[in-house]
Amino acid sequence: MKRIDWNTLGETERDAALARPAQARAQELRAGVERIIAQVRSKGDAALRELSARYDRCTLQVIEVDEAEFAEAEARLMPELKAAIREAAARIEVFHRAAAPQPVGVDTAEGVRVERMLRPIQRVGLYVPAGSAPLPSTALMLGVPAHIAGCREVVLCSPARADGTCDEAVLFAARVVGVHRVFKLGGAQAIAAMAYGTGSVPRCDKLFGPGNAWVTEAKLQVSADPGGAAIDMPAGPSEVLVIADAQANAAFVAADLLSQAEHGPDSQVILVSPSPALLDKVAAEVDRQCAELPRGAIAEQALAQSRLIEVDSLPQAVEVSNRYAPEHLILQVDAARDLLDGVESAGSVFVGAWTPESVGDYCSGSNHVLPTYGYARSYSGVSVASYQKQITVQELSPAGLRAIGPCTATLAAAEQLEAHRRAVTLRLAALEDRT
Repeated sequence: MKRIDWNTLGETERDAALARPAQARAQELRAGVERIIAQVRSKGDAALRELSARYDRCTLQVIEVDEAEFAEAEARLMPELKAAIREAAARIEVFHRAAAPQPVGVDTAEGVRVERMLRPIQRVGLYVPAGSAPLPSTALMLGVPAHIAGCREVVLCSPARADGTCDEAVLFAARVVGVHRVFKLGGAQAIAAMAYGTGSVPRCDKLFGPGNAWVTEAKLQVSADPGGAAIDMPAGPSEVLVIADAQANAAFVAADLLSQAEHGPDSQVILVSPSPALLDKVAAEVDRQCAELPRGAIAEQALAQSRLIEVDSLPQAVEVSNRYAPEHLILQVDAARDLLDGVESAGSVFVGAWTPESVGDYCSGSNHVLPTYGYARSYSGVSVASYQKQITVQELSPAGLRAIGPCTATLAAAEQLEAHRRAVTLRLAALEDRT
């Protein structure tokens, strides 16, 4: 990891110090995804089978998971894993149900009622990756809020293995959280199928979930097409920023950094601290722990583009974090909660020495589908609200129109929208005739 003294850098150098690894949106990738989407749109299920054979090396007779496969998956899982999935789902539901938006109704003037209704997005598509490792936790994170929101149909796609089956834990998690239909599809072809529909896969209104560069590119392309589907958020590689003081446990900090670095070679981890001694200890501990990891080679590639940043103070560390806007922010300092008021941009925050980022990935109850690549400046993580539409309603009595009609007419006239003004003044005149 590269060592940096923040206060010796100019603004341009600071931007460079916090730069993410370049995301791959090469012309070849864009064109390849365009071809896959076009193929799925024109040939439907036949294209899905061809692409699955090419990219997942499996022959799909039936694209959708049937009841027998769900039952077999449940039977093959160890009881402790099934119990952990149920436990995590219950905890995620507790938090997401409590944090869900609520209907609102208020009188903004006498006789003027304004309300907010909540309606679920009718059909949503969830994508659960299974590249280097299957992710049943993502099925939980996406499926629980969809269930709470009341989406009429929840569709899930996850890549098939060479034998044409999906990961057992992913299937079990999907069933636990109430996913209605699961399809053995991965990659850009899965995104295209859910965005446009095929003979087997229903067309979805909004798509959710992480994925590799091909999945991310496919989500961007279908969301840019008026005939495609909305998406949850822009996505990038996983990342974490840790703020730690001299009292922090170096082994804990190193473990947190490595837990993100092992995601992939394009992940990024950053440690910010006012303690040079702590930075030295963590650097040594990262090397020691990384050598013991099964995915150590992957983590090493991520560490090559990661940073150890020395600052003057904890408030300055928070400033650096807000500038970076991390997906995950870990506060490994004494009185860590005192720093929260200064946090402006982060996907999810982990407070104190006993709160590893891993608990948020799995079962604390928060969501792990979060904005990356700096999008935490303007996006939030997935929640029940992500699966809902908020519809406003207004109703005026005659007294209400008398109260706010003149204001409306004045503003319409200022904007030179005469029909707008008359829609009000004609009614006001009619009310005067009634008196």
